[in-house]
Amino acid sequence: MPICCAAPLPAPGDFRCSGHSSGSALPGSSSVATAPEMLVSVQAALAGAGGIAIGNVLGSNIANILLILGLAALLGPIAAPFARLRADLAWMTGAALLLVPLFLDGRLSRAEGSLLVLGIAVYLALAFRRREAAETGLGEVVAPLLPALLRALAGLVLLILGARLMVDASVGLARDFAISEAVIGLTIVAVGTSLPELAASVAAALKGERDIAIGNVVGSNIFNVLAILGASALAAPLAVAPGFLMRDLPVVIGVSLALCLIVALRGHLGRGGGAALLAGYALYIGAMAAF
Repeated sequence: MPICCAAPLPAPGDFRCSGHSSGSALPGSSSVATAPEMLVSVQAALAGAGGIAIGNVLGSNIANILLILGLAALLGPIAAPFARLRADLAWMTGAALLLVPLFLDGRLSRAEGSLLVLGIAVYLALAFRRREAAETGLGEVVAPLLPALLRALAGLVLLILGARLMVDASVGLARDFAISEAVIGLTIVAVGTSLPELAASVAAALKGERDIAIGNVVGSNIFNVLAILGASALAAPLAVAPGFLMRDLPVVIGVSLALCLIVALRGHLGRGGGAALLAGYALYIGAMAAF
């Protein structure tokens, strides 16, 4: 499975420069952490399982905020400086809102996928420019480049194999138990492919680098919508089930706005907030099971 195969990939901190962390989303670590989502969703699109491809993206974004950030906050308060996160929060929420008009016709075309991919290209250009300005004068790269690249190559090969296995297993599960592919994508696949983000965020929280935890989540959510959903639609046009537009996308937008409000008004996420996020995820999963 992609979860296990992701192990050889470089850890988010492997390419991080020494010095104080910026607290903003980390483009490099986000692209590594979202590799399972990318490969699973693209494989699902090519296999004609659009419900799994879209459900994986929406479900991962919900799990990232409610489950992963909630668990990380329970380990200790997470610093969330609004001044350094507002640009990334705006991109995260804006990307989710962009899906509303794209989903209205019940189909995500290759042209619309191209628009999303263009969005991630613009985001990356702006994000790296901000990070270069913020990191001027910081230390050298922590990890040697060659070992990290070799780990990335090994992890990529295993991820490709694992992604195919996960898609085949998910389609079989949906067929055998008469469960929609959308539900499988929103729950089992989404949580499974989000485990790298969980590991990165919890590890950051345990090391006291709690501002990195929220940066990982925000960055991953941006990549999920723009890069992963865009690449999936480029691979094959995706049919958008009505439930995605009426139920799951509003949840993605709602939790994104809630995170923006928490960061803007409080500047941190404490244990109480983490418990509330986890309760929200339990309610969402309960609603999925009930309906």
